[in-house]
Amino acid sequence: MDFDTVVMKFGGSSVADPPKIQHVARRLVEAKQRGLRVVGTVSAMGKTTDGLIDLAHQVSPTPNAREFDMLLSTGERIACALVAMAIHDLGQEAISLTGSQAGILTDGAHMKAKIREIRGDRVKDALDEDKIVLVAGFQGFSRDTMDVTTLGRGGTDATAVALAAALGAACEIYSDVPGVFTADPRIVPNARKLHTISYEEMLEMSASGAKVLMLRSVELARNHGVRIHARSTFSDEEGTWVQEGASMEQPIVSAVTHSENDVVFTLSDIPDRPGVAALIFDVVGSAHVNVDTIIQNVVHGNAEMSFSVPTEDVPATNGALESTRAELGDFTIEENHDLGKVSLIGAGMRSHPGVAAKMFRTLADNGINLQMISTSPIKISCMIARSEIPNAVRELHAAFELENEPIHEA
Repeated sequence: MDFDTVVMKFGGSSVADPPKIQHVARRLVEAKQRGLRVVGTVSAMGKTTDGLIDLAHQVSPTPNAREFDMLLSTGERIACALVAMAIHDLGQEAISLTGSQAGILTDGAHMKAKIREIRGDRVKDALDEDKIVLVAGFQGFSRDTMDVTTLGRGGTDATAVALAAALGAACEIYSDVPGVFTADPRIVPNARKLHTISYEEMLEMSASGAKVLMLRSVELARNHGVRIHARSTFSDEEGTWVQEGASMEQPIVSAVTHSENDVVFTLSDIPDRPGVAALIFDVVGSAHVNVDTIIQNVVHGNAEMSFSVPTEDVPATNGALESTRAELGDFTIEENHDLGKVSLIGAGMRSHPGVAAKMFRTLADNGINLQMISTSPIKISCMIARSEIPNAVRELHAAFELENEPIHEA
């Protein structure tokens, strides 16, 4: 690893207006003045992407996917160019590059493209010329289709980690929060910032609603051994290190996360025969939908199945399910938009039985009804009424005493 090079990613809130853009430029220049080779990746300014999405839907109820990516990719390009301008004003050389100019090659899937490789020749050449390099996040280029692609929500995190892996560089992810916490500090004011967390715990946290790091960026980091420092744009305090393996402080539960971005589909009167579930999830998966919790019941020869998907995947899920009617017959599809998810995450759960029982008892004592449950070796998730989520998060955080530093075992 060449830690003389650093990739510094800044989120949309970090570049939301001209003064913040100038602040980010100063941070990049300061890193350069410490003797580092500096690559910056930035998200679109503030709510720019949301504005572009809204604009597209005002023009077209169902925007063409290729043109949608062409439109959305402009937000990051604007932010990169503005940061580069601000760096020039500080007396340093900078160059902004689009995803395709930086050699970020993806598959051909629009709006959810996956990075295949990063060529990065222009990035390396510019670094050798002593320039700060700004790479537009969230986007790439498909050799299959010769089109611009975007990586999906939070894709600038993935851009930063993939660049760090390709360059053998350190990776710093800057946002408006100072690190990864034991719970959302807006709900739990005494939530504690974690010094370190393992890749596997961070993967579960990202998948369960923690918004500090995008899931795919953590997968990339784990697969390529990139250590991530998640920290604040607006202070110099140390953030949270996401890295391989367990730290010395291995608590039973590391964090409680929540998501209010889930919709539960329930399919009734589907045939109870081998291969039905495989067919359903094959077509849903082919629509690039991420399915989470799954439950199946059989009543009098007919099956009922429930599963949760992110809100943004609802139209694609409906389309996929409708395509199975010819084979599965006339089944009923219901959507529930009133549930959310609360999860406990901790690598220490593996060796400590009883976590689930304590979680369920805590929720029951507070009159919170469980609708669906899913588990992994280091995670327990419950679907509950969305209105109950803040109370559930606070009570679980208190029950597992997550505000306290773990006790180091000798």
